[in-house]
Amino acid sequence: MKVIGFLCSLAFALNALAQAYPSKPLRIVVGFPPGGSGDFLTRMIADELSKNLGVAVVAENRAGAGGNVAAEHVAKAAPDGYTVLNAPHHSINLALYKTSGYDHKDFIPVIKIATGPTVICVNSTVQAQNLKELIEFAKANPGKLFVASAGYGSAPHLAHALFESVAGVQFTAVQYKGGGPAAQSLIAGDTNVMFATAPTVLGFVRAGRVRALAVSKPQASPAIPGIPGAEEAGLPGYEYTFWFGLYVPAGTPPAAVRRLHEAAAKGLAKPEVRDKIALQGMDPTPSTSPQAFEAEIRAEAPLLEKVIRDSGARVE
Repeated sequence: MKVIGFLCSLAFALNALAQAYPSKPLRIVVGFPPGGSGDFLTRMIADELSKNLGVAVVAENRAGAGGNVAAEHVAKAAPDGYTVLNAPHHSINLALYKTSGYDHKDFIPVIKIATGPTVICVNSTVQAQNLKELIEFAKANPGKLFVASAGYGSAPHLAHALFESVAGVQFTAVQYKGGGPAAQSLIAGDTNVMFATAPTVLGFVRAGRVRALAVSKPQASPAIPGIPGAEEAGLPGYEYTFWFGLYVPAGTPPAAVRRLHEAAAKGLAKPEVRDKIALQGMDPTPSTSPQAFEAEIRAEAPLLEKVIRDSGARVE
């Protein structure tokens, strides 16, 4: 009888805890500075969580080391559901950096937010008018085209590295501290090619300052109309998309994880939210459950680790 009584008391306490969460403001930490896709998605999902959870949700930028500063901070935070991380796949930095300060086991995946391709662009003076012509020129002139990269481990860097492998070409990479400086180098003609997130270059594409040849997925993206997919443009077998998703520290109560997932999924289902994400050149791709998101992460890890290894990039 004592055991039954204890179990009943425990069940009541857990139920009360679930109903009480959240009872104070939350923080969503992102490892990138204001202005990029990661920052936009963080502020957007923070707003939706605030509406659906009934508490303030604050977006906090902790840029540094390609997102490692933010990830390590959240990994060491109290596992109570009040500190959340918005980040891409952890395998990227775990394979790229000799020391990151965290591991997969330090987090519980909550929900994927949105997914998008990069845009393959060239300077307006480059003679290639389409992707086939770019590949032909690059094969005939290995290393002569300079590609502007947003930094090791960034979506543009990985999209470029995988492109070289699939297309059988070689560019000379120039690393910049972010997509903005990389795009400026492309416009100035200091570099010739760029793999960029859509918000970074679409304005320049529309203004005719750079030329978009394809997106880094087989078919055209509805979120980026007017630009063909890589397979449509003549490069079958090439696909690289990046995403952002929410994580909480390992040990966070399952009830809090479920509540966060439900609140985020509710926000991502709104037509107006989906439209806002589309303006960033991305598609909302909420996971059906935290377990489904974790399964996606595990399935994708080997490819990302291989791309990093094959690129030869390594940060001490």
